[in-house]
Amino acid sequence: MARLLFDLFSKSPFGPLREHMSRVRECIALIQPLFDAVIDNADEKKIGKIAKQISKREHDADIIKNKIRQNLPGGLFLPVNREDLLAYLKTQDDIADAVEDVAVLLTLRRIKVPDSLKPDLREFVDKVLEVCNLCEDAEAEMERLVSSGFGQAERDRIFGIVATAEHAEWEADKAQVKAAKNLLSLEGEMSAVDVMLMFQVFGMLGKVANYAEKTGDRLRRLLVKS
Repeated sequence: MARLLFDLFSKSPFGPLREHMSRVRECIALIQPLFDAVIDNADEKKIGKIAKQISKREHDADIIKNKIRQNLPGGLFLPVNREDLLAYLKTQDDIADAVEDVAVLLTLRRIKVPDSLKPDLREFVDKVLEVCNLCEDAEAEMERLVSSGFGQAERDRIFGIVATAEHAEWEADKAQVKAAKNLLSLEGEMSAVDVMLMFQVFGMLGKVANYAEKTGDRLRRLLVKS
Protein backbone atom coordinates (compact mmCIF):
# COMPACT_ATOMS: atom_id res chain seq x y z
CA MET A 1 0.00 0.00 0.00
CA ALA A 2 2.81 2.40 0.86
CA ARG A 3 4.44 1.78 -2.55
CA LEU A 4 1.07 2.26 -4.27
CA LEU A 5 0.44 5.55 -2.48
CA PHE A 6 3.95 6.76 -3.27
CA ASP A 7 3.43 5.94 -6.94
CA LEU A 8 0.09 7.74 -6.93
CA PHE A 9 1.54 10.82 -5.27
CA SER A 10 4.50 10.85 -7.64
CA LYS A 11 2.03 11.27 -10.48
CA SER A 12 -0.60 13.37 -8.71
CA PRO A 13 -1.65 13.94 -5.09
CA PHE A 14 -5.28 13.69 -6.11
CA GLY A 15 -5.47 9.97 -6.79
CA PRO A 16 -5.41 9.01 -3.08
CA LEU A 17 -7.76 11.90 -2.29
CA ARG A 18 -10.27 10.52 -4.80
CA GLU A 19 -9.97 7.14 -3.13
CA HIS A 20 -10.74 8.76 0.23
CA MET A 21 -13.62 10.74 -1.26
CA SER A 22 -15.17 7.56 -2.59
CA ARG A 23 -15.54 6.32 1.00
CA VAL A 24 -16.92 9.68 2.12
CA ARG A 25 -19.37 9.54 -0.78
CA GLU A 26 -20.60 6.16 0.46
CA CYS A 27 -21.37 7.73 3.85
CA ILE A 28 -23.26 10.58 2.19
CA ALA A 29 -25.28 8.14 0.08
CA LEU A 30 -26.71 6.61 3.26
CA ILE A 31 -28.13 9.89 4.59
CA GLN A 32 -31.26 9.60 2.46
CA PRO A 33 -32.18 6.02 3.46
CA LEU A 34 -31.36 6.85 7.08
CA PHE A 35 -33.82 9.74 7.22
CA ASP A 36 -36.37 7.89 5.11
CA ALA A 37 -36.36 5.25 7.85
CA VAL A 38 -36.69 7.86 10.60
CA ILE A 39 -39.50 9.73 8.82
CA ASP A 40 -41.32 6.47 8.08
CA ASN A 41 -41.05 5.60 11.78
CA ALA A 42 -39.11 2.42 11.04
CA ASP A 43 -38.06 0.19 13.91
CA GLU A 44 -34.76 0.55 15.72
CA LYS A 45 -33.24 -2.44 13.92
CA LYS A 46 -33.55 -0.85 10.49
CA ILE A 47 -32.14 2.48 11.65
CA GLY A 48 -29.39 0.69 13.55
CA LYS A 49 -28.44 -1.34 10.47
CA ILE A 50 -28.01 1.78 8.35
CA ALA A 51 -26.06 3.46 11.15
CA LYS A 52 -23.67 0.49 11.26
CA GLN A 53 -23.15 0.74 7.49
CA ILE A 54 -22.29 4.42 7.88
CA SER A 55 -19.88 3.67 10.72
CA LYS A 56 -18.11 1.02 8.62
CA ARG A 57 -17.64 3.39 5.70
CA GLU A 58 -16.47 6.19 8.00
CA HIS A 59 -13.90 3.79 9.44
CA ASP A 60 -12.73 2.87 5.94
CA ALA A 61 -12.34 6.59 5.18
CA ASP A 62 -10.27 7.03 8.34
CA ILE A 63 -7.94 4.21 7.31
CA ILE A 64 -7.31 5.83 3.94
CA LYS A 65 -6.91 9.26 5.55
CA ASN A 66 -4.27 7.95 7.95
CA LYS A 67 -2.37 6.18 5.17
CA ILE A 68 -2.33 9.37 3.13
CA ARG A 69 -0.97 11.35 6.08
CA GLN A 70 1.68 8.75 6.79
CA ASN A 71 2.80 8.27 3.18
CA LEU A 72 2.55 11.73 1.67
CA PRO A 73 6.18 12.34 0.66
CA GLY A 74 7.64 15.35 2.42
CA GLY A 75 10.50 16.03 0.03
CA LEU A 76 8.73 15.18 -3.22
CA PHE A 77 7.65 18.01 -5.49
CA LEU A 78 3.88 18.34 -5.50
CA PRO A 79 1.78 20.57 -7.74
CA VAL A 80 0.06 21.97 -4.65
CA ASN A 81 1.11 23.02 -1.14
CA ARG A 82 1.46 19.98 1.13
CA GLU A 83 -0.18 21.61 4.14
CA ASP A 84 -3.07 22.88 2.05
CA LEU A 85 -3.56 19.38 0.69
CA LEU A 86 -3.67 17.92 4.19
CA ALA A 87 -6.14 20.61 5.29
CA TYR A 88 -8.32 19.69 2.33
CA LEU A 89 -8.14 16.02 3.34
CA LYS A 90 -9.22 16.88 6.89
CA THR A 91 -12.31 18.84 5.88
CA GLN A 92 -13.24 16.11 3.42
CA ASP A 93 -12.94 13.57 6.24
CA ASP A 94 -14.99 15.81 8.55
CA ILE A 95 -17.99 15.19 6.28
CA ALA A 96 -17.90 11.45 6.99
CA ASP A 97 -17.39 12.08 10.71
CA ALA A 98 -20.46 14.33 10.85
CA VAL A 99 -22.61 11.82 8.94
CA GLU A 100 -21.61 9.17 11.46
CA ASP A 101 -22.47 11.52 14.35
CA VAL A 102 -25.94 12.07 12.87
CA ALA A 103 -26.45 8.32 12.62
CA VAL A 104 -25.29 7.74 16.21
CA LEU A 105 -27.72 10.36 17.53
CA LEU A 106 -30.61 8.70 15.70
CA THR A 107 -29.82 5.36 17.34
CA LEU A 108 -29.94 6.75 20.88
CA ARG A 109 -33.71 6.89 20.98
CA ARG A 110 -36.53 6.13 18.58
CA ILE A 111 -38.18 9.41 17.61
CA LYS A 112 -41.66 9.44 16.15
CA VAL A 113 -41.64 12.30 13.65
CA PRO A 114 -45.00 14.14 13.52
CA ASP A 115 -46.55 14.38 10.06
CA SER A 116 -46.43 18.18 10.16
CA LEU A 117 -42.63 18.11 10.57
CA LYS A 118 -41.92 15.59 7.79
CA PRO A 119 -41.99 17.99 4.80
CA ASP A 120 -39.57 20.43 6.45
CA LEU A 121 -37.27 17.60 7.49
CA ARG A 122 -37.25 16.15 3.97
CA GLU A 123 -36.50 19.60 2.55
CA PHE A 124 -33.62 20.05 5.00
CA VAL A 125 -32.14 16.66 4.10
CA ASP A 126 -32.48 17.43 0.38
CA LYS A 127 -30.68 20.75 0.77
CA VAL A 128 -27.84 19.14 2.72
CA LEU A 129 -27.45 16.47 0.04
CA GLU A 130 -27.38 19.16 -2.63
CA VAL A 131 -24.34 20.76 -0.97
CA CYS A 132 -22.66 17.37 -0.62
CA ASN A 133 -23.31 16.47 -4.25
CA LEU A 134 -21.77 19.74 -5.41
CA CYS A 135 -18.73 19.05 -3.26
CA GLU A 136 -18.43 15.65 -4.95
CA ASP A 137 -18.81 17.28 -8.37
CA ALA A 138 -15.94 19.67 -7.65
CA GLU A 139 -13.70 16.85 -6.48
CA ALA A 140 -14.60 14.76 -9.53
CA GLU A 141 -13.40 17.59 -11.78
CA MET A 142 -9.90 17.26 -10.35
CA GLU A 143 -8.97 14.45 -12.74
CA ARG A 144 -9.76 16.67 -15.70
CA LEU A 145 -7.84 19.54 -14.11
CA VAL A 146 -4.75 17.40 -13.55
CA SER A 147 -4.93 16.03 -17.11
CA SER A 148 -5.04 19.57 -18.45
CA GLY A 149 -1.94 20.59 -16.51
CA PHE A 150 -4.01 22.79 -14.20
CA GLY A 151 -5.57 24.74 -17.06
CA GLN A 152 -7.49 27.91 -16.28
CA ALA A 153 -10.72 26.74 -17.92
CA GLU A 154 -10.77 23.66 -15.69
CA ARG A 155 -9.98 25.76 -12.61
CA ASP A 156 -12.82 28.13 -13.46
CA ARG A 157 -15.20 25.20 -13.78
CA ILE A 158 -14.30 24.03 -10.27
CA PHE A 159 -14.52 27.57 -8.89
CA GLY A 160 -18.03 27.83 -10.35
CA ILE A 161 -19.12 24.60 -8.68
CA VAL A 162 -17.69 25.76 -5.34
CA ALA A 163 -19.57 29.07 -5.61
CA THR A 164 -22.79 27.16 -6.28
CA ALA A 165 -22.08 24.95 -3.26
CA GLU A 166 -21.69 28.04 -1.06
CA HIS A 167 -25.13 29.25 -2.12
CA ALA A 168 -26.58 25.78 -1.58
CA GLU A 169 -25.13 25.71 1.94
CA TRP A 170 -26.90 29.01 2.65
CA GLU A 171 -30.13 27.43 1.42
CA ALA A 172 -29.48 24.46 3.71
CA ASP A 173 -29.07 26.87 6.65
CA LYS A 174 -32.45 28.41 5.84
CA ALA A 175 -34.06 24.98 5.64
CA GLN A 176 -32.55 24.13 9.03
CA VAL A 177 -34.01 27.24 10.64
CA LYS A 178 -37.41 26.54 9.11
CA ALA A 179 -37.42 22.97 10.39
CA ALA A 180 -36.21 24.08 13.83
CA LYS A 181 -39.00 26.64 14.15
CA ASN A 182 -41.54 23.99 13.22
CA LEU A 183 -39.99 21.62 15.74
CA LEU A 184 -40.39 24.18 18.52
CA SER A 185 -44.07 24.49 17.75
CA LEU A 186 -44.53 20.74 18.25
CA GLU A 187 -43.61 20.52 21.92
CA GLY A 188 -47.13 19.38 22.67
CA GLU A 189 -46.85 16.51 20.17
CA MET A 190 -43.33 15.41 21.06
CA SER A 191 -41.65 14.81 24.38
CA ALA A 192 -39.09 17.34 25.57
CA VAL A 193 -36.39 14.69 25.23
CA ASP A 194 -37.35 14.00 21.61
CA VAL A 195 -37.37 17.71 20.79
CA MET A 196 -33.94 18.17 22.36
CA LEU A 197 -32.52 15.13 20.56
CA MET A 198 -33.97 16.23 17.22
CA PHE A 199 -32.39 19.67 17.69
CA GLN A 200 -29.05 17.93 18.10
CA VAL A 201 -29.71 15.93 14.94
CA PHE A 202 -30.55 19.13 13.07
CA GLY A 203 -27.35 20.75 14.29
CA MET A 204 -25.15 17.86 13.23
CA LEU A 205 -26.90 17.48 9.89
CA GLY A 206 -26.24 21.17 9.32
CA LYS A 207 -22.56 20.50 9.99
CA VAL A 208 -22.53 17.91 7.20
CA ALA A 209 -23.49 20.66 4.75
CA ASN A 210 -21.07 23.08 6.39
CA TYR A 211 -18.13 20.67 6.09
CA ALA A 212 -19.03 19.92 2.47
CA GLU A 213 -19.00 23.64 1.68
CA LYS A 214 -15.71 24.08 3.56
CA THR A 215 -14.20 21.22 1.56
CA GLY A 216 -15.04 23.09 -1.62
CA ASP A 217 -13.52 26.25 -0.20
CA ARG A 218 -10.35 24.37 0.76
CA LEU A 219 -10.13 23.00 -2.75
CA ARG A 220 -10.47 26.50 -4.17
CA ARG A 221 -7.71 27.84 -1.89
CA LEU A 222 -5.50 24.93 -2.83
CA LEU A 223 -5.91 25.65 -6.54
CA VAL A 224 -5.47 29.40 -6.19
CA LYS A 225 -2.05 28.80 -4.62
CA SER A 226 -0.96 26.13 -7.11
